[in-house]
Formats: sequence, structure tokens, C-alpha cells
Amino acid sequence: MFFPKGSCYIYTMISNPIKNIAVLTSGGDSPGMNACIRAVVRVGIDHGCEVTGVYRGFDGLIDADFAALATQDVSNIIQRGGTILKSARAMRFMEAKYRRIAYENMRNSGIDALVVIGGDGTFMGAQCVVEEMKLPTLGLPGTIDNDLYGTDNTIGYDTALNTVVSAVDKIRDTADAHERLFIIEVMGKDAGFIAARSGIAVGAEAILIPETTTYIDDLIDRLKTGWRNNKKSSIIIVAEGDDLGGALEVEKKIQEQFNKYDTRVSILGYVQRGGSPSAYDRLLASRLGAEAVHGVIAGKTGFMVGVKDNEISYTPLLKAVKHNKLIRKDLIDLATVLSK
Repeated sequence: MFFPKGSCYIYTMISNPIKNIAVLTSGGDSPGMNACIRAVVRVGIDHGCEVTGVYRGFDGLIDADFAALATQDVSNIIQRGGTILKSARAMRFMEAKYRRIAYENMRNSGIDALVVIGGDGTFMGAQCVVEEMKLPTLGLPGTIDNDLYGTDNTIGYDTALNTVVSAVDKIRDTADAHERLFIIEVMGKDAGFIAARSGIAVGAEAILIPETTTYIDDLIDRLKTGWRNNKKSSIIIVAEGDDLGGALEVEKKIQEQFNKYDTRVSILGYVQRGGSPSAYDRLLASRLGAEAVHGVIAGKTGFMVGVKDNEISYTPLLKAVKHNKLIRKDLIDLATVLSK
């Protein structure tokens, strides 16, 4: 979600004590969002606040799709994937006239603070709420890509990793039984965190990510060496944003130059976004949801709440989005050594 420079309109500042906290989920869903909603609701109520659920992300702000949330409304959701508040990529929110409608809806409903759970597009929307509406707003990092600066892990990333590892372990059984090369595409349009870490965890023979240039000749030389050493089955993990163009393009280029392997492509796709969140993601989401309530009550606004070195951290929303989070070079080097 992008807001052109100078597109913001400043509305009346809401300066009353926090009595009603709204929470929404936006953009791609990630396992742990429900655990996060649960924490916001229960900690908010524990602090004497009302909590309002906003359905379908920023579209819900525009359409006043609100519902008061009580403790029982978030019972039995901590283990569920997806989001009970639903999600959307609200293109209308890019237009000032719809943001004015959203502001009026929140004001008329008595909402005086906002917690948003999502990724970079979500945070851009939240930033405009901060700048235009002067509404205390905090963002929580909910994305499987783990590409937000200012937190060691995002909500859903650990679960996505475990989903990939489980799937690839099963594929490797078939690769070994039929002596095949499997090229497996995982999510990661702009960031290779899922590919890099899952690739190491499954013992992939090659890992292709957007952050590094993929040299097809080097990859084929590695496959040829493995073939000469009687390595008849292999796994290549490819992030969807790899510079060769994804798993299908990688397969095409390999077959053009080295067709010894019986080759198959598996694109894991949206299976990585679903499923019950891991214990780690449930804990992370619960900590961040609780801290978001503490933060808005304390008057903090315009930040992403994350965890760095196991401690709560606050990072400006725009810094979380615009500063590239780097994959550790030692992991890339390790993957190279272990794949030989």
C-alpha cells in the first residue's frame, strides 16, 4: 500500500485517555494472528478498556465493520491459523476521501487507539492514520516473510518454516525412491528468509534467494559433480523472487544444459500461510499483543512492536518497512558448505 508524498490530510487530534482500542489484521494472513488478537482483547479488557474488532482490515474502517470484542469472543482461537477478523488488501484506503470516511467512522464509534497486525503495506496504512488522524497507533509484525526491520522474527515465520520443512521431508522420500531432482519453490517475493533457513534445515543441495545472484552455470556444475559422485536425488529450494524467475524457470534452464536428472517441480504456495501456529509463534504473538496495549495506553504511537534478543523493541513504522533486513551471511556460507 503506497501513499504519495503530500497526500495526507491532518484531522483533529484525539487526546482523551485511551478507553477504546481497535484491532485489525491486514494483508496476507499469517499463523499467530489470532493469538495476537486474543492478547490485545484480554489485556485491553484487563486494563479497563473496551476493545473493538475491525473486520477485513482497512476496508473495515471505511465500511464501519466493527464489533465489540469480549473475553469469550477470543476463546479457543489461540491454536487457529488465519484470522477471525478476516483480512484484505484495501486499495480504497490509498485514496484520501476514503481515509476521511474511516476517520469519521472511528470517531463516531469512540475508537481512540488502533493496533494493526500485518506487514509492510499494513504499516504504510497505519502510518497515514498516525499522520492524518493523530490516533495512537501501533503495528505488530504479522507476516511469514520475516522481512520487517526491527524484530528478530515476525508472527507466522516460525510456523511457515516448519510447514516447509515438513513438506520437503516428504518430498525427499519420493526424490530418493525415484532418483529425482526436485526443485521446490517457497514464498519470498522480495526476501529469502524462508528459503535460506528451510533449505539448511532440510539439507537442500542448493538454495536460491533474491538477496544473492544465482549463476546457473555454477548450479549446473554442482549438479554435475553430484551426479559423478553417484548422487542420484537432490533438492533445490527456490524463493519465488529469485532472479532466475522461480522454480519453473530454474527447471527449464537446468534441462537445457544438464538433463541427466528426472526433474520435478513442486510449488508449495499458500500452504505455507495456513495451519496451526507453532508454540513459538503463539508466544511471540501473545507478547506483542500485550505490549501493544501497554504501548498505546502509555501514549506511544507510530511504532512497530517487535522482539530483538528476546527483549521488546519499538521501531518507527517507516523504518521497519524501508530498512532492508539482511539475511545473515554466515547462514548463506553454511548452506553452501553443507550442500557439498
